[in-house]
Amino acid sequence: MSALNGLKIADFSWVGAGPRATKDLADNGATVIKIESRKRLDLGRLSPPFAGGVKDPDGSAFFAQTNTSKQSVTINLSDPRGVDIARRLVAWADVVVENFGPGFMERIGLGYDALRQIKPDIILASVSVAGRTGPMAGFRGYGNSAAAHSGHAALTGWPGGDPHMPPLAYGDVVAPMFATVAILAALEHKARTGEGQHLDISQIEPMVHVIADLYALDTLPEKAGNEDATYALHGVFPTRGEDEWIAIAACAGAELDRLAELLELEPENVTGETVAARTLAFDRFELADRLAAAGIAAAAVQDGRDVARSEELAAGRHFVSTDHPVLGKAAMPAPPYTMDQTPWSIGKAPLLGEHNGAVLVDMLGMTRADVEALEAQGVLA
Repeated sequence: MSALNGLKIADFSWVGAGPRATKDLADNGATVIKIESRKRLDLGRLSPPFAGGVKDPDGSAFFAQTNTSKQSVTINLSDPRGVDIARRLVAWADVVVENFGPGFMERIGLGYDALRQIKPDIILASVSVAGRTGPMAGFRGYGNSAAAHSGHAALTGWPGGDPHMPPLAYGDVVAPMFATVAILAALEHKARTGEGQHLDISQIEPMVHVIADLYALDTLPEKAGNEDATYALHGVFPTRGEDEWIAIAACAGAELDRLAELLELEPENVTGETVAARTLAFDRFELADRLAAAGIAAAAVQDGRDVARSEELAAGRHFVSTDHPVLGKAAMPAPPYTMDQTPWSIGKAPLLGEHNGAVLVDMLGMTRADVEALEAQGVLA
C-alpha cells in the first residue's frame, strides 16, 4: 500500500505548476481526478514532443510525464451543468487543486467560500505566478515570468552580457514541490483539528527562496557564466569526441595541484584555456573517473540520450516503463526517493476523458444514459 492511499483529490490544474504537485500525490497512492475539457485543452496536452511527431492531445510526452497515475474526466466548466457536476467532485474530495488565472474559480462559483459551502473541511490549493494577495495578485504569466520577477534571469548569463532566461519554466518545477509540502501540512492540520484551509502558493516566492542567500549580499553578484568565485577553476571543458564536455570544479591549493598533475600542467599555469587544451585528449567519462578518484569534483556532461541510458539512474529505478495506448512503452520519471514501507507506484497518464464512466457513473452515481446525453450536449466535453 502506498502512503497516500485513500486521499481524494479533485484536480482542476493544468500545464505544469499544479499538475506536477498532484502527480507526486498520485504516484504515492492518492486518487487524483483530473478535471479537464475538450473545449479548452490543457496546454500540457498541446506541448511537444508528440509520439510519432503527430500533434495529438493524448500523445504529448510532457503531459504524460506530468500526469502519471491520474484519472481524467472531461467537464465543460463554462456550462452551469458542468459546474454542478464539478461540485459533486468537490463534495467527494479531500483536496481541490487549481492554478487558473486569479478570479476564474470565483466567477464559475467554485471559489474557496463556495467550496466550503459544499464541504466545510475542504482544502483548496491555489497555485499562481504571484500569489493571491498583494500588488501583483492579478498578475497572469507562466514559469518564465517568475524567472524574470525572482531575479533568476538577471543572475544568469555571461559576464557583461544580457540576462538569460532558464531553458525551462523553472517556476513550474519549483513551486509544485512547495505546493505538495503545503498540501501535506494542511492534511496533517486537518487530521488534528478537522479544519480545512485555503493554500496560496506563488511561483515567484519559491524561486526567490532557492537563491535567497544571494540577496543577503550588499549587491547582486555579476553574471558569471560557468564560473564560480569560490573556486579557483569552475567550468565545462571540451573532451575527445564531437561536442563532448566535462564539468570540473577545483579549489585553490591541493585540489588545483592534483588537477595540474593529472593534466600535466604546471600549477601556476592552470587556467580555463590551458585546462581546455588538455581535456581534449581524454574521454569525458574516463577523465571524470580519474579526477573523482583524485578528490576533484568532476562529471561528464550528459545529454538526454546519455541520461536515458544512465546505469546509475537505472539502478535507482528512476525510469519506470508504462504502457500507454498512444505513446506505447514509455519510460516515466519516478519519485526520486524510496519508501521501504509504503512504496510509490507509477501508472500511465490518462487519455482525455478516459475515466468519464468510471468517475461519473461508478463513483458519483450518475446513470450511463445521463452521461451519454451530457456528452452529446457538450457538457461533458
